[in-house]
Amino acid sequence: MDIHLPTITDPQLLAEIEKHAHIMEFEAGQAIIEPGQYIKMVPVVLEGTIKVLRTNDEGHELFLYYIEGGETCAVSLTCCSIMNPSDIKAVAEEKTKILAVPARKHEEWSHEFRQWKDFVSLTYQKRFQSMFQAIDDLAFKKMDQRLLKYLAVKAKQTRTNELNMTHQEIASELGTSREVVSRLLKQLENRKLVELGRNVVYVRDGLEEFIDKN
Repeated sequence: MDIHLPTITDPQLLAEIEKHAHIMEFEAGQAIIEPGQYIKMVPVVLEGTIKVLRTNDEGHELFLYYIEGGETCAVSLTCCSIMNPSDIKAVAEEKTKILAVPARKHEEWSHEFRQWKDFVSLTYQKRFQSMFQAIDDLAFKKMDQRLLKYLAVKAKQTRTNELNMTHQEIASELGTSREVVSRLLKQLENRKLVELGRNVVYVRDGLEEFIDKN
């Protein structure tokens, strides 16, 4: 099994991972965890990126954060520990390979291996910071600022300036309407920050620097 986790070097823990975990692969757009699903495994990203979304009863979605290589999902860890159904949706942003760690092994390794315990603790810290940032964006930033940041982050995560998304898809992840997103994207295009095509948004180079300065 080809496993590369930079923070885990303990040979005994690596042997346990190789023995009990298994690799799963997902295509771009494929759901890995659905709301209401009982989580029986902890997904650790080996390759690719996972997008984590919060959903409500009406099916509306709100983008929270990305999970990259070598990382896992704090919500999955929590749901595994307390046997609650998931209240988030996790989707492969691109072709993604994960290491599926059985929930029972996550519990055992948290007691037996210091490196796994540290890995879990760092995951909680990083993910809570991401969620606090998402809350701050909702509470304190205007929609045009949120849209700019969303486009910059997505371009960075997907390593391309060509974002193949409809205005409706962007609106769904930002928790707003398509009309609002279309209007704001047009304003950004007039400011030479993006270029719009059919179901595609071209992000201009230097967008992150522009956000930092403004």
